Amino acid sequence: MNKKDFYSLLKYVPKAELHLHGEAVISKESLKELYKKNTGLTLSDANIRQIFSYADLVGFLDAFIMVQSCINSEEDFSYLMKDFYTYLEDNNIVYCETFFSPTSHIRKGLDFHSITKEINASIKKAKTCGREVKVIIDVSRSFGVENAKANLDYVLNEKKLDIIGIGLGGDEKRGKAKDFKTVFDKAKKNGLHCVSHAGEICPSSSIKDSLTYLHSERIGHGTSLIKDKKLLAEFVKKQIPLEICPTSNVFIGTYVHDIKEHPIREMYDKGIMVTLNTDDPTFFKVSLLDEYWNLYSKLNFNLKEIHEIILNGFKASFLPETKKKSYIKKVNKAWDMWFLEHPDIKEKH
Repeated sequence: MNKKDFYSLLKYVPKAELHLHGEAVISKESLKELYKKNTGLTLSDANIRQIFSYADLVGFLDAFIMVQSCINSEEDFSYLMKDFYTYLEDNNIVYCETFFSPTSHIRKGLDFHSITKEINASIKKAKTCGREVKVIIDVSRSFGVENAKANLDYVLNEKKLDIIGIGLGGDEKRGKAKDFKTVFDKAKKNGLHCVSHAGEICPSSSIKDSLTYLHSERIGHGTSLIKDKKLLAEFVKKQIPLEICPTSNVFIGTYVHDIKEHPIREMYDKGIMVTLNTDDPTFFKVSLLDEYWNLYSKLNFNLKEIHEIILNGFKASFLPETKKKSYIKKVNKAWDMWFLEHPDIKEKH
């Protein structure tokens, strides 16, 4: 299948994305507007290129924090949410579980309740357009355990239905999973879902610890898993989902340096429940459609396998089973309909 037809198919079929940082879909135009609004100064195109130029995870996280620094009021989140839903529409993502990192905003005086009120209002608007979004609060390794506890308390006090869980993100080397055990114990006890970034820049022991200490129901990235046969077998047996973000992993460069060498191919072949995600679209200059094209054009995934990975996005979600089945039915219907409308496409699907 040529690239034009592939993108047509993937745009037509509804999809889920489970590993997406909400702030990381901001457009460069919105960033310029926010910077001008809050500083009175103008960001040039050269400034923008410099912000989005980095060579490692630390540099990327610095850029991420810089973007967060341009948000100085609860109302500024409307800029983010506008870009967020443009991204969902452009990729035909009908269900998304997105990370939101509140720490930097709270530290400069923004109110968690007012922030979530703004986000929830946008989520309700999106639902009228057939796009469903749930929020996972990133309690973050980068700011320590006490900060993570505070973030969890904000969530528990908020009791918003759109916040469904917490995740441990940030610089993996700066916070071991076991240090955050009490935070995730409390989250689980209160009915929240638990996920974590692990195995992105650290060995597979980080993944194991995330399962053991954090009650992790899914693992974000997990690229080092491929080097641990015993743990890999556990993932296959228990069908523990991986939120894989190929372009992001290549950028980080710890376990994979070329998209053609990404272990998602081997993971899938071994029977792991893999899902496909972008992580930070604006920062890594990639869309979900692009990531599926990477699988097809560079990692030898055929159309049947692409179809299965799309379904995995819904199966691995925190949706109720009835909703999962409903979305899966819509995916299958759209998939079949596209091929009926393109009888000239002979590739098996």
